[in-house]
Amino acid sequence: MNEIIIVKPEKCVGCNACVRTCPAPEANITKMLDNGKFVTTVNPERCITCGECVRTCNHGARDYIDDTETFMSRISKETLIVLATPAIKSVFPTQWKSILNWFRIKGCIIYDVSLGADICTWAHLRAIENKEFGNVITQPCAAIVKYIEIYQPRLLTNLSPIHSPIACAVTYIKKYLKKNNRIAVLSPCIAKKTEFVETGLVDYNVTFKKLGEYFEKNNIKLPVNPTNDFEYDFDEQQGQVGAIYPRPGGLRDNLWLHNPDINITTSEGVHKVYPELDMYASMPEYKHPEVFDVLSCEFGCNVGPASGTSQTVFDVMATMREVEKEAKKKRKTGLFRSGDDKLFKKFDEKLNISDFMRSYTRAKPSPVPNKSQLEPIFEMMGKHTDAERNYNCHACGYQSCNDMAIAIYRGLNTPDNCIVHAKSVLLARHSELSMQHEKLAEIASQCLELSDKLRNDLNEIVENMNTIDESTSKTSQKAGQVNSLLNNIVAFCNNNSSMDADSVRQMVNILETTINAFSVLDDNVSTTNASTRIINNSIVEIKNLVDDINITLHKTEE
Repeated sequence: MNEIIIVKPEKCVGCNACVRTCPAPEANITKMLDNGKFVTTVNPERCITCGECVRTCNHGARDYIDDTETFMSRISKETLIVLATPAIKSVFPTQWKSILNWFRIKGCIIYDVSLGADICTWAHLRAIENKEFGNVITQPCAAIVKYIEIYQPRLLTNLSPIHSPIACAVTYIKKYLKKNNRIAVLSPCIAKKTEFVETGLVDYNVTFKKLGEYFEKNNIKLPVNPTNDFEYDFDEQQGQVGAIYPRPGGLRDNLWLHNPDINITTSEGVHKVYPELDMYASMPEYKHPEVFDVLSCEFGCNVGPASGTSQTVFDVMATMREVEKEAKKKRKTGLFRSGDDKLFKKFDEKLNISDFMRSYTRAKPSPVPNKSQLEPIFEMMGKHTDAERNYNCHACGYQSCNDMAIAIYRGLNTPDNCIVHAKSVLLARHSELSMQHEKLAEIASQCLELSDKLRNDLNEIVENMNTIDESTSKTSQKAGQVNSLLNNIVAFCNNNSSMDADSVRQMVNILETTINAFSVLDDNVSTTNASTRIINNSIVEIKNLVDDINITLHKTEE
């Protein structure tokens, strides 16, 4: 199956709303990008294309693909069949006839899906009467069919084998009217594309939303029609009460119109119908109603995710009520005295119920991990206790922590997307940063102390340098005196070949004077060297502290 629901990653904010609202547990894949951003894409093999994520996403990150552009590119090249679903009357209450007329002007053949809905009702009634199947789940909703094929294959034996209204209409057109033209369906449903692909009956799914956008983009203006006139000159007869199929319980109401004793239960809406299908699967057969009439959309097909309607649910239901009244008036004129429905009598004479049957494809099930396989995943999520593994906060989008762990096991999500895991990581990081900040404060304090010491040392050096400058001239004079004294000693020795006590005393005086002169020079040099050593030691200590700071900051960045 090609991708139908699409994602615009640049608009995805990782809020998990799509995962939270999605009834298909394996339809979404959440990954963390290199920049730390979370993006949720679609797994087309496990998506039921119900479109609930498109409806829910507030950021414009979800959209869908239909066949509007492809169909429009073919419309001038060949004669195409356009099948209009009855929801067109509630979605475009003042323009639906103008839309069909526009296609007719383009050379299209126009048929009514409501007639196919009448055939669908007839086929169900006859199958129930003849006990050709047991308790059934209705299948006009393609998202429901896909869900059962993928996630509840045990219910395939309960899924009605009778085609949907659209498929019944197409079968009638192809088999009984002998039309082989390519067929486009105008519908409010994204999921219908999956049915068309599986059955091979329809070529183009043209949704109302994309059709409206096409008209607007191409500046196609359509005239307004009266809202209380629901008759149209289709190329084959118009349907009757089948026109109310798009509303909740539409199929049920059609069946009850003919046989009010049939035990029928209904369910609609993604947050209700899918859990109830799971419940149905776990129940014994004797508890099932004869007919379980189900729709994915809470208010029926009229406000489907691809309807693009601005009508409220009250507007839609009012339109459906008027359609029903008009259809029942036609039906009253079509009854025999015996009470038989004239249209259904015609079907009995003309149609073979086996032509309107279909089969289903069971999807390959995904592996179900056991407890030991989930253990390391829970550990990666930072969930070490039973309490932590049952927080079930739903922030990740799943119903439970266990569901999230299973998704991670299947490669559909990441532990980083678990809020508990993220909080534990943040707390550990906060603790580590606090310790590093304390160390930085300690080092900074030591640096300040050394800075004060270095300032004092520098002051001492300045004083020493001043002393050196002041004594430079004195040192030069002393050196001259030392040189003169040494010369005197040499001269004195030369002149006193035999020295007496006075001569020795004189020479000692000269040597002591020389030693004192050298002592002054040594004091100046040693003072400078000592100051230099003090400064060097201070600089080395500060350098070591700066290195400590760099190391600590590097750890913080990590």
